[in-house]
Amino acid sequence: MASDNDKVRNLLMQVPLFNQLDALELDKVVAGTTEERLRRGEVLFHRGQPCNGFHIIVFGQVKLVAISPGGAEKVVRLLGPGESFGEALMFLDKPYILTAVALADSLLLTIDKHVLLDELERQPQLARKMLAGLSQRLHAFVSDVKSYSLHSGTQRVIGYLLQVGESAGGPELRLQVSKNVIASRLNLTPEHFSRILNDLTSRNLIRVDGRDITILNEQGLREYGAEER
Repeated sequence: MASDNDKVRNLLMQVPLFNQLDALELDKVVAGTTEERLRRGEVLFHRGQPCNGFHIIVFGQVKLVAISPGGAEKVVRLLGPGESFGEALMFLDKPYILTAVALADSLLLTIDKHVLLDELERQPQLARKMLAGLSQRLHAFVSDVKSYSLHSGTQRVIGYLLQVGESAGGPELRLQVSKNVIASRLNLTPEHFSRILNDLTSRNLIRVDGRDITILNEQGLREYGAEER
């Protein structure tokens, strides 16, 4: 029977960040890695708690949210298998600025900060990979800000549906999280998000059945989004 270290090692070997490390180097990372199993709705960390490492999602889904003093929630990021978070704060030695909540039963790997920093000193290619990942995330953040500033709500919803449809590999897609969560991620109210879906449905561009959405006219959807500019 495989040991816990063997299981963690096999999981880390599937992560692009670590797949070029040799066995000895990987064992050092494994020694500083713990598994975090979360039930749906469980909090991984709250804003203000110390960041002592970073996290990689093996399976499941996590949302990073900002919560106002009045309890209102704004979804900042939605994360799925293979994605990581917490690196920037770990390097800055700052506490978490957001709260992380599991949207489904999830398994995460948490890599201890001190173990990783020691390995980074010995492995320049590991540092390059982490920098590339952080740069991609910064680019995505800038794109989000640009989208919120320059695109209408309809354009944001159409862009999201086309992106999910592309990932699904066809016109039929399923929303993996609630419409309220998606609305928050797109910087829309749930009511506005529903009105846009209803509008797209009335134009025979999509069909909505709960969380199942079918893109009926991809070209028409793109053209309608372009008209909103």
